[in-house]
Amino acid sequence: MAKEKSKAKLLKEKLFLERKNSTLILSENELKKSNKYNDKYKGFLDFSKTEREAVIYAVRAAKESGFEEFVPNTEYKPGAKVFHVNRNKSVILAVIGAEPIDNGVNLIAAHIDSPRLDLKQNPLYEKDELAYFKTHYYGGIKKYQWTAIPLALHGVIVKNDGTAVSVTIGEDENDPVFVVTDLLPHLAQEQYKRPANELIKGEELNILIGSHPFKDDEISEKVKLNILNILFEKYDIVESDFLSAELEAVPAFKAKDIGFDKSMVGSYGQDDRVCSFAALQAILKTENPKRTAVTILTDKEETGSDGNTGLKSAYLKYFIADLAEALGSNGRTVLSNSRCLSADVNAGFDPTFPDVVEKNNAAYLNKGIVLTKFTGSRGKAGTSDASAEFVADIRSLFDKNKIIWQTAELGRVDLGGGGTVAAYIANLNVDVIDVGVGVLSMHSPFEITAKNDNYMMFKAFDVFFNK
Repeated sequence: MAKEKSKAKLLKEKLFLERKNSTLILSENELKKSNKYNDKYKGFLDFSKTEREAVIYAVRAAKESGFEEFVPNTEYKPGAKVFHVNRNKSVILAVIGAEPIDNGVNLIAAHIDSPRLDLKQNPLYEKDELAYFKTHYYGGIKKYQWTAIPLALHGVIVKNDGTAVSVTIGEDENDPVFVVTDLLPHLAQEQYKRPANELIKGEELNILIGSHPFKDDEISEKVKLNILNILFEKYDIVESDFLSAELEAVPAFKAKDIGFDKSMVGSYGQDDRVCSFAALQAILKTENPKRTAVTILTDKEETGSDGNTGLKSAYLKYFIADLAEALGSNGRTVLSNSRCLSADVNAGFDPTFPDVVEKNNAAYLNKGIVLTKFTGSRGKAGTSDASAEFVADIRSLFDKNKIIWQTAELGRVDLGGGGTVAAYIANLNVDVIDVGVGVLSMHSPFEITAKNDNYMMFKAFDVFFNK
């Protein structure tokens, strides 16, 4: 006979906020769905190591799901599926809802750029019979983490005649890889005296790319010549073509299961492709929603969202205006009545480094998606800070639909802080809150997420679009 619960225990269950590990809550069937979802997610991570590749993946999947390219001044019926690509680095997908668009749209915004090493415009040089690429790091990184790991090269080279050459080297099993070298411990006494953020300096992030000289005794820089000759023979490019290239060095490893129980995913670029994949899958699944559903996968978040492919630009506003006009409304009215989930990650609680967070307001792996009411730093600088009314709206939606969720902030007060695209969408007079998952080793070459959290995020986005 089961022991009867005490009055105090019953009262505690009613009044306390408690978050359980999702593995103890989800059924065996749901756990199988989680694993299947994450297998597909790992494939996305391996394909989409740059923002351009993520756009290619999204557009291909959208077309397979019946989406067509958006054409302004075209009449669209409820249920119509459209997409719009901005400069090959960001993409918007929308499914027209049954309600008048004056009621606003349900918008999910995630970013598809990640920290990396970008090649400089004049990158190739030879020193002491070794050839290198000069780089400029992109986004917030611990520079020392990018040494002594295999790197792949992704991107595009646009030649002087306008011909675009796509480059992916280092992903195939038979491809060469590249590396930033580091000192051996025996000779690093002076290096150890540097501050941690200068163990490796920005100008020391030089990628080793070759050592064989061109066989000719009459010229200098024979190793550089040999590299350029290889590139010319394979891609028909010359050194000046680097001036109009976008080449990114990214970790060459594949996405992997983590742990004996395979409960986590380890990969480069999970900030923020873990959210962008869920947002993409949710919009692809959406059929005949009540409110028009919109997913935006954007660029440049890691460097402040500036530029014409970042969310400080007007391309989202212009798309909403064009869509509103096509449906007999205006952009300002639509935006003012819209709701947005700014889909971005939070720092997962790491028991090895507990002091950087305040534990009552930290994101724990396997405890569901993370609602982050505000970001910013110090005195909430640079944040939109979602209203209590909108938080209650989203909280109620998730609870009614059995979405496992928690709430967190990004580190201790006066220590942590960070930004997402939420503030820039809020500036358009849209209700917005950050929703994502906890990530360990964020901004490193190999980030870690929990499979159940990733799956729950997809379910939350599906509910947001369809309930």
